[in-house]
Amino acid sequence: MKKLVVNGEIIDLNSGDHYRGSVSIKKNIIESISHQRKTGVNTIDADDYFILPGFIDAHVHIMERGFKIEDRIETPLSLYFYNALENMRVTLNAGVTTVRDAGMADFGVKIASLKGIIPAPRMQISIIPLSITGGHFDLFMKSGFNIELKYPGLPSGVCDGIEGVTKKTREVLRAGADFIKIMATGGVLSANDNPQDVQFTEKELKCIVKEASFRGKKVMAHAHGLEGIKNCVKAGVDSIEHGTYIDRKTAAEMREKGIYLVPTLLVTVELNKKFKENELPSYSRKDILEIAKVHKENIEVAYQEGVQLIMGTDSGVFDHGKNLKELLHLCDIGMEPVEAIKSATLDAARCIGWDGLGGLDKGKLADIIIVKENPLDNIKSLSDPDNILLVVKDGKIFKNLLEE
Repeated sequence: MKKLVVNGEIIDLNSGDHYRGSVSIKKNIIESISHQRKTGVNTIDADDYFILPGFIDAHVHIMERGFKIEDRIETPLSLYFYNALENMRVTLNAGVTTVRDAGMADFGVKIASLKGIIPAPRMQISIIPLSITGGHFDLFMKSGFNIELKYPGLPSGVCDGIEGVTKKTREVLRAGADFIKIMATGGVLSANDNPQDVQFTEKELKCIVKEASFRGKKVMAHAHGLEGIKNCVKAGVDSIEHGTYIDRKTAAEMREKGIYLVPTLLVTVELNKKFKENELPSYSRKDILEIAKVHKENIEVAYQEGVQLIMGTDSGVFDHGKNLKELLHLCDIGMEPVEAIKSATLDAARCIGWDGLGGLDKGKLADIIIVKENPLDNIKSLSDPDNILLVVKDGKIFKNLLEE
């Protein structure tokens, strides 16, 4: 593969400034960063535009389009995979070159991305979230019908008790999970629970974390309610997802223990829109109203307490390709633009355990994007995928509007 050179205004995430220079890429690695403009056979000149590392979304559902219960009944299995092709394409075009899939993408989807069979972000997968019987992601309905999606590559995630959660953790790891996801509280889109319901005991949670640690795997925990968050903090999970009802004391404990918070502020905003447009099922309407009242305010408290916030969107609950709108919401709770960008690049790479990503540094994987405007001055500009002019993942160009 020929060396690729990209000239433009390089955003320095450490200084919060930018300078005119070039990024040289050899194969899939950043070979060098220069303060000088370079020329060559395989050169992209974007001198008036801004160069950033590819973004990381730490919480997506790449296989999903809304998590509607009726979809489980009406949708052929193969259609989930065909829909995922478009979901991955628009995610990549939005400047997101890496995702952490929080449930439903199987090992085959990851392999297709890894081998370049399909244009897709780099992926970490959890296969299926672990849920208690009757909890968030147990789709056995009160009617007596079980509409859980299962097939050989996607085992059931329902488990109970020490023996049950141990076995289920091992099954999910066997299926190819890069990390374990736990449903530690109820959820908004659940027919059988509410977001503050506590799910899994502290002993069960500790067992899952311990079992995952034997394989060097991290654990993320879906947790809205405060008691569920506290249980997860005691159990030693690596990240809390949503964190809706977090309080100041628990946030301080998370900071001390180095537990990340992925607040997914955007999904609350998007579900609130669906509520106003009367597009939510009846069992979710009260829950989203309650969450919308407190989510932003509580995340602001967590941020003030010094918890490390990481960008994640919960895309799949709403439309894919809107990922970078989350940055605007992170700034709304107090982050500076450079800090929000780091939450989706350098900090996110540390959160998911892939330190070779997230930066424009020699030796890192060559994931870079070029954007129209300086996001340090206008973070909102990143929300529009049309402002993402170039996307390079693993040294390969996947989107190039500079030639149009």
